[in-house]
Amino acid sequence: MADQIWPPLQLLTRQGCCLCEGLRERLEALVPAPPLHCIDVDADAQLQARFGLEVPVLMTASGEVLSRVPPRLSGDRLADWLQRNLNKTNPA
Repeated sequence: MADQIWPPLQLLTRQGCCLCEGLRERLEALVPAPPLHCIDVDADAQLQARFGLEVPVLMTASGEVLSRVPPRLSGDRLADWLQRNLNKTNPA
């Protein structure tokens, strides 16, 4: 998927969350990597109230929440998953 152009994404995380760190690393390893803005849910009371312990949460830049990312996906399988889920939020 080297010719893929990803939209900006937001990753809701929490300090010390190994699942959050793992997803961030796997997203950053995609070629090309999607533009990724990491947000600590504990730094925002509204996000903390909305998502609580349900991090990591992957969202579009406009705030649409994507389905939970299976924790074992990486590489091309993660890129395929991401493309399918982004298509659901913005059908052609």
